Amino acid sequence: MADTLTRDKDGVLSLGGVSLPDLAARYGTPLYLMDVATVTARLQAWTDAVEPPNEVYFAGKAFLCRALIPILQKAGVGLDVVSGGELLTALSAGMDPARITFHGNLKTTSEMRLALASGVGRVVADSDEELTRWDRLAADAGRTVEVWLRLTPGVDPHTHRYITTGHVKSKFGWPLEGGAAEAAVGRALELPHVRLTGYHAHIGSQILESKPYVEAAEHMLAFARAMHQRYRFWPRYLDLGGGLGIPVAGQTGPTPRELTEAFTALVRGGTPDGEQVPVWAVEPGRSVVAEAGLTLYRVGVVKRAGDGTVYVVVDGGMGDNIRPALYEARYRAEPVRSPAGEPGIVTIAGRYCESGDLLVEDVAVPALEPDDLLVVLDTGAYGYAMASQYNRVPVPAVVAVENGTSSVWVEGPRWDEVHARDKTVSWPS
Repeated sequence: MADTLTRDKDGVLSLGGVSLPDLAARYGTPLYLMDVATVTARLQAWTDAVEPPNEVYFAGKAFLCRALIPILQKAGVGLDVVSGGELLTALSAGMDPARITFHGNLKTTSEMRLALASGVGRVVADSDEELTRWDRLAADAGRTVEVWLRLTPGVDPHTHRYITTGHVKSKFGWPLEGGAAEAAVGRALELPHVRLTGYHAHIGSQILESKPYVEAAEHMLAFARAMHQRYRFWPRYLDLGGGLGIPVAGQTGPTPRELTEAFTALVRGGTPDGEQVPVWAVEPGRSVVAEAGLTLYRVGVVKRAGDGTVYVVVDGGMGDNIRPALYEARYRAEPVRSPAGEPGIVTIAGRYCESGDLLVEDVAVPALEPDDLLVVLDTGAYGYAMASQYNRVPVPAVVAVENGTSSVWVEGPRWDEVHARDKTVSWPS
């Protein structure tokens, strides 16, 4: 939950010192809200835990807009991007390209050229074809590109299968088993315009135990030692990934410091005699922004289904938060004003034309009525980032709050802008 979310003596919620009813009146609903103080504190937790020369890169896929870039830079944190759109967002906001790492299992030729032209610090290659294209495009640009290889360590992090990326069936990277990763190292070392400097692995998202991280790091180091024996290549960098979750419903999980202390010991202990201990990096996303965000809705309808289920239908839903439908993600909801009466069990449903458009199922809240305001908590990660205009409903604005003030980070499109790119076509009769 956001650090500055509080209720006043009248039972009204505020965030960053700004009342939520005032924000709804000024900006409308649905509305994404981001608490700057929470983002800053979560970044600080990572930078305090990761001692230089080791590095922190924020995973931009969790949440990214231009206004976030100065906060990352002030914290001394780099940025992971996975598309040309994310890269351009960072560059347009003044991000140092040397502090950007370009990920992704499919990078288009135009995106690769953009990365080369802008001077991105390093790229994470994901396939044999990509390695070949980096070599060719770097040669065309008259330069050498720094590359890390993405490895698939074969570790199950025990999270939803759609957000598990390190298992043997993953579409990402080279599997450590079967010789593919070993062959990729040999190929990367032979390509004249590719400079191999490290390995990368990311095993999934919303992970709440240390064991999968430790196992993945052990597999990476064992592979690195094997490649050192075969090719005499020892990495300068090891990117150990991100995906640390936020506990919900009584869950617990490791802190950034607990994870990084384990990483430090593993990397030091796994380095062969005579070689320099690699710089290791982490790439947190959700653990930085999830709790900083909440989504503000207005209740439109309260109705009872034939089986007795009480639906509280709000003016947003899966268009602004697809994760409950996609991943069965669990969220908490609270009324903005504490209503009278005993809590009842309701399901918070969205406005979209899908039966699966359910934001929070079977939650205990006091009686709600049409026009009441409601918040869904911890939506700062993968809410705005995965939003769509399904049913041609505009994506909400993003508004940040800090020290009693609010500012628009991303404008919400007007209704007429939803169809602004449509063309009128006259068909022959």
